[in-house]
Amino acid sequence: MKEKSNNLKIFLNGLITENPTFVQLLGMCPTLAVTTSLKNGIGMGLSATAVLIASNALISLLRKIIPDKVRIAAYIVIIAAFVTIIEMLLNAYLPSLAASLGIFIPLIVVNCIILARAESFASKNTVGKSIIDGLGMGLGFTVALSIISGIREFFGAGTLFDIKIYADIITPPSIIIMAPGGFIVLGIIVAAINYITSKRKAGDN
Repeated sequence: MKEKSNNLKIFLNGLITENPTFVQLLGMCPTLAVTTSLKNGIGMGLSATAVLIASNALISLLRKIIPDKVRIAAYIVIIAAFVTIIEMLLNAYLPSLAASLGIFIPLIVVNCIILARAESFASKNTVGKSIIDGLGMGLGFTVALSIISGIREFFGAGTLFDIKIYADIITPPSIIIMAPGGFIVLGIIVAAINYITSKRKAGDN
């Protein structure tokens, strides 16, 4: 029972408590660059999740074998191998998504979320816990990208999943899907989360 509770805490830590995007503000480059459409946001999030789970598992499995002096280099090689696999699969089965995400798929290799979890969690915990941590952090990243990209696509393009919602009726403010729009939407969401969190803490006191 205690083990299940601990595993749930690890999972929720990445999904909510220490959400990599909304709380830790990690991975800002893909967060702002690919969230112009919901399809891109989900695709990037799930790609990063797959790499997180696989790299966490392998790094945890090899944590007692990898020499401490070369651990970061070893982590990058492992992450790069899984990123290459994901990129090849996307190019083979989802070429349009791969084209939309472009350079940001290979750049998962240097995504600070993945390297941070390898160093701070996978290298110090069991394979099972590392997989749960990768799943929680990955889904937390995916949910964050989905929320941001959904808002940006709906208000900036008048569509969702490229299906027209109101684009034929009202001209959407295209600034939302431009670079400034990413900062605006992210800033509003983070501010709202901080406000809610501070209210809850005040209520507890």
